[in-house]
Amino acid sequence: MPFLGQDWRSPGWSWIKTEDGWKRIELYGNELGDNNNGIDLEELCDENKENLFTGNVCEVVAKKRKKDLYNNNTKSQFVYQEKWIYVQKESTRERHGYCTLGEAFNRLDFSSATQDIQRFTYVAKLLQLIARSQLPSLSGAAQKNYFNVLEKIVRKVLEDYHNPRLIKELLQDLSSTLCILTRGMGKSVLVGNINIWVCRLETILNWQQQLNNLQIPKQLSNGMTLRDLPLDMQNNILYKFSDACDIINLGQATPTLHMLSEDRHLWKKLCQFHFAEKQFCRHLILSERGHVDWKVMYFTLQKYYPKREQYGDTLHFCRHCSILFWKIFWQYVQLAPQPKTTCNHASPGPPQPASSPAGSSEVGGWGC
Repeated sequence: MPFLGQDWRSPGWSWIKTEDGWKRIELYGNELGDNNNGIDLEELCDENKENLFTGNVCEVVAKKRKKDLYNNNTKSQFVYQEKWIYVQKESTRERHGYCTLGEAFNRLDFSSATQDIQRFTYVAKLLQLIARSQLPSLSGAAQKNYFNVLEKIVRKVLEDYHNPRLIKELLQDLSSTLCILTRGMGKSVLVGNINIWVCRLETILNWQQQLNNLQIPKQLSNGMTLRDLPLDMQNNILYKFSDACDIINLGQATPTLHMLSEDRHLWKKLCQFHFAEKQFCRHLILSERGHVDWKVMYFTLQKYYPKREQYGDTLHFCRHCSILFWKIFWQYVQLAPQPKTTCNHASPGPPQPASSPAGSSEVGGWGC
C-alpha cells in the first residue's frame, strides 16, 4: 500500500475490517482515548479475531502472541498428509535438483502412519536412524514434526502396549545423541536454542521413565488361550517370528513353548533368514555332540552383521516418474503406465542379503 502521509517516517494509517470492507480509522487525541475505554483489549488480541485492529499497540500485541503460539505450540504446526512427493531429477532455475530428508519427512504422511500397524515399525526404525546420525541435518520445521510424530508413537505404546522394546531403544539412541550434541553446542550444527533442546531432552527422559514403569495388565478371558492350541499350531506361530527376543520371551510362557523355542531347526531357519550362507559358514559353532549350535550362532552373527529388516509397509521410489510414496498408496501415484519393476523400496537399514527362506525380495537401502 503506498504511503500518502506527509511524514516519511510514519507507519501509515490504521484500518479496520467491517462487513462492507476495510475502513480507515480517523480517531485522534482525546476522542481516540475515550473510545479505547470501552474496547476489550483481549477481544481485539484474540487469535481468532486477528483481522480486527484499532491501534499500533494492539497490533503489536496480536503479532507477538501469534509468534509465541507459532514457536511454542509445536503440535499444530507442519501437519501434512501427502501420500507421495515428487523428487526433482535435475536442477533448473526454478527448482533445485534434490529433496532433503527433512523435506521428505515434513511432506509425507508420517503422522497417520504411526496409527497404522503395518507402518508403525518402519516409522519407528526411520526415527531411530535419524536420531543416530541425521538429527543435525533436519530443519527447524522437520525437528518439530519429528518430535510430534515421536510423541504420538510413545502415546500409542502407552495406550496399546505395542512394541515397547523398540521404542525404548529409539529413545535411548535419541537421548544419547542429544546429550552429545548439547554438550558441544556451538561446535555442532544443531538448529535451535540450547534451552529448547534441554527441554526436549527432559521430555525424552520423562518418556523413558513412563515406558520403564509400564505394566501390561493381565487379560482376564475365559476363551481359548495360546496353550489350548494344538502343538503343531504353536510351533507354526514360533516359525512366524523374525526376532529372537520374541521367541525367547514366548518360550517363557509355558513349558511346552519353552521346549518348542529351543528347537534347533527353528534357530537354523532364523539364521538363514537374517544372514547369508557365507556369513554363518565363517562362524560355525559346534556343540559337544558335534552338531551346529544354531542358537548360539545366531547371537554371534548379530554381533558382526546387521539383521535383515522386515516391514509390513515401506516407502517406495519410482524411477520412472521420480515419486516417493507409501506402498499402500500405489494406486494413487500411477501417473503413467510403467512396470512395478521400476520401483525400489527404501529401507531404514543397510542392504541385506537377497537370499531368504521366506522368499521376500524387498531388499535395499534408504534412498535407493
